[in-house]
Amino acid sequence: MKLAIMQPYLFPYLGYFQLMHAVDSFVVYDDVNFIKGGWINRNNILCNGNRQLITLPLLATSPNKLINQIEISSQHKILQSIQQNYRKAPHFESIYPLLESILRYESRNLADFLDFQLRSICAQLDLRPKWHTSSALGKNCELRGQDKVLAICEELGATEYINLPGGKVLYGPQAFASHGLKLSFIEPRAVSYQQFGNGFLPNLSIIDVMMFNDKEQCAKLLQEYDLG
Repeated sequence: MKLAIMQPYLFPYLGYFQLMHAVDSFVVYDDVNFIKGGWINRNNILCNGNRQLITLPLLATSPNKLINQIEISSQHKILQSIQQNYRKAPHFESIYPLLESILRYESRNLADFLDFQLRSICAQLDLRPKWHTSSALGKNCELRGQDKVLAICEELGATEYINLPGGKVLYGPQAFASHGLKLSFIEPRAVSYQQFGNGFLPNLSIIDVMMFNDKEQCAKLLQEYDLG
């Protein structure tokens, strides 16, 4: 069984969903410390050919709090930014209601919101990994880093652990092999698609991918990676 474990991000880039495509089971890592300045509550969309940062405002954030201990402020202008920048995109009419349902989700708990968001986008993209939440698992919560990941893999019966390229500095194949696990990484390929006639701007939020690509095109983009 192929397994991935990732912190929940706000409207992640295509590679995050390519990782989901590559696995059988996915764990939302909601009981690790919040990282300020990361992608948990922000991402980039297209604005006049440039990147524009959208941010989900949070209350009383701290690196000493877990992601599932943080609350969202009800005041933000993300939907307004999406409307302004994508209203002329070819798939705005079909994708905007999905984003609206996500951003109007009632829970103010950050982890709950991000979990709902990821599930909703996966449904749109026809991604159906078996879903787990880290805080609901029975692993030893005193474990950290690689040891915690290995414990989750053992609990869920994984045979292969797959991560994004950034994980290469965090995980060693020998440690995984000693637990009977294969360690692999996906390498997203360079992709491009038509935006608004300007030069292509890569690695934006999945919002951008869905606004400019229909379901069939999205399905092809989700397979544009190498595994090794």
